[in-house]
Amino acid sequence: MAPFATLLLATSFLSGHSLAKLFAFEKVQLTEKHLDSLSDEDASLFAFQYSAAAKNSTPARCRVFPGDNKWPSEKGWAKLSRQLSTPNGLIATVPQAAPCYPGQYQNAAKCQQMTANWTNSYTHIDDPTEILSPMYQGITCEPPAVFDSNTCTLGGYPSYVINAKTVLDIQLGINFARNNGLRLVIKNTGHDFAGKSTGAGALSIWTHNLKDVTFYDNYVDDSGYKGPALKGGAGLQSFDLYKAANDHGVVVVGGEGQTVGVMGGCIQGGCHSPLSSLYGMGADNVLGFEVVTPTGEFVTANSTSNQDLFWALRGGGGGTFGVVTSVTVKAYPDFTTTAATWMFDSITIGRDKFWAATRAYFDRIIPNVDAGIYSLFILAPNGSETTFISAPFFAPNKTSAQVSTLLNPYFSALKSLGVTVTPQITQYKGFYPAWRANFALEPMSEVSNAGGSRLFPRSNFVSETGRNISFGVIQASVQAGSQFIGFNEAPTLARGGNVDNSVNPAWRNTVLHAITGKQIDMHKSAAEILAARATFTNGTLKSFRDVTVGSGTYLNEADRLEPDWQNAFWGDKYKRLLSIKKEVDTKDVLWAIHAVGSEGWVVESVNGLPNENGRLCRVNGTTV
Repeated sequence: MAPFATLLLATSFLSGHSLAKLFAFEKVQLTEKHLDSLSDEDASLFAFQYSAAAKNSTPARCRVFPGDNKWPSEKGWAKLSRQLSTPNGLIATVPQAAPCYPGQYQNAAKCQQMTANWTNSYTHIDDPTEILSPMYQGITCEPPAVFDSNTCTLGGYPSYVINAKTVLDIQLGINFARNNGLRLVIKNTGHDFAGKSTGAGALSIWTHNLKDVTFYDNYVDDSGYKGPALKGGAGLQSFDLYKAANDHGVVVVGGEGQTVGVMGGCIQGGCHSPLSSLYGMGADNVLGFEVVTPTGEFVTANSTSNQDLFWALRGGGGGTFGVVTSVTVKAYPDFTTTAATWMFDSITIGRDKFWAATRAYFDRIIPNVDAGIYSLFILAPNGSETTFISAPFFAPNKTSAQVSTLLNPYFSALKSLGVTVTPQITQYKGFYPAWRANFALEPMSEVSNAGGSRLFPRSNFVSETGRNISFGVIQASVQAGSQFIGFNEAPTLARGGNVDNSVNPAWRNTVLHAITGKQIDMHKSAAEILAARATFTNGTLKSFRDVTVGSGTYLNEADRLEPDWQNAFWGDKYKRLLSIKKEVDTKDVLWAIHAVGSEGWVVESVNGLPNENGRLCRVNGTTV
């Protein structure tokens, strides 16, 4: 067999029928024959859930935690390490900022280098344990220049990480965690708003390096789809996926941000995209998954196999139903793409004109999406002043002339207000160069940043009154100091191909995905921090909820304290999702905050703060 490094970079080109071929890393699997070769003691650690050989962890109120009598010994961890497909595949967590603090890892030069690169998201995404929302780790080991915690501890980081290079590694990790009563988490990129990909005392499965790609020029699926398709490993990020598609003259529906793990939590949570106003959500375009279930079994989920699991994985959320190893998605012919950018600010044109010019853009919310546009715009407050940034007005399958025509009513309205703005309009040969040139790398979140979102439906923008009301609550939030990020898009059911999946029904009527945030002083007492969080959840975000009654929230970009999250994330689909969760994960092996079926467990965090720095325990105190 070729080295894994070679396998994970391989790209192939095939014609296909019904089932995409397994990647080389997916053919390396845990088998009963392998388990039979082990001693009874060792086999009990790694056996499948249904096997009589599986070690039955004693029921307990909480997952086994470091320091507990039942925590695996060093010998036990060494046994896991030896079974993995690559040497050093089991990683004992050392926080990246450890060189900045007294102890065995202290190193001033490394600390300085780490601090200089701390806001670069790749610094954290390419690390096995770091996440992009440090607030939810517990902020126990940041560079002192960022946040001085005085000491460096693991906090909400997992204790150990499996650098998954094969299906075997994932199966071993799931079985070892389940059979020993450990908490299990999954990290792909850590690009998550709520800290779902980390957890204190956990064993983590890191899927980031599963980046194989296969392109099918004529894929025939049992669902009735015939056409180009692309199969990608779970570790593919937007920049990997879009380049691979571009190399074959096609486009696929993936994330907006460069570092988003498209084939991981993005698609499993729905995945809105720069192409959503043309082709719906990323989840709408899935033809099949390869997945390791909580029992340790490796299965295919598609329109004819494991259909309930297939339905749940397309929108039901990551880290819940299994560990996905690869996804096969529809592809579409590439096209000319045009992007427009512009900005104006209240300092230059005055506050009254600024808000009038911003309000005028809300008149374009529906016309934009009806034309297939994906418009990302930002309202950035700076004290009492604000800047409007189009970042960008993204027009797939449109020429620069067509975009000029689309934008003319808006800029004419600005001119009538006495505001002159000249947009920069650029036409690109295809989607990929347009995307690369116009979507900036998202930075690491500040330790003080708490974020949340709301889906604003089309009905809010049909009338002048509705537009005024929606604009009013957004304006008020910005004037109170919150940055606003708006995604003007419309992933309707028709544009997604009228598929039946578990994507939040609220997305089908959405024309504005609205993200906002609040800066929290994390040096304050726990009580003060919780009070500040409450004013965000029950203040700014409540004002958004109050004007969008019956809508919902995007689960991948939501407030960790979102009330009635089951309904907000899934609406009437939650009941079926919960039933599937109970069927595929009878032992609650996989748990994440606000994931389907998570109600019965809670992280008993330090000082009661909403983060992953604490034991995972049963809510009602009963045993597992």
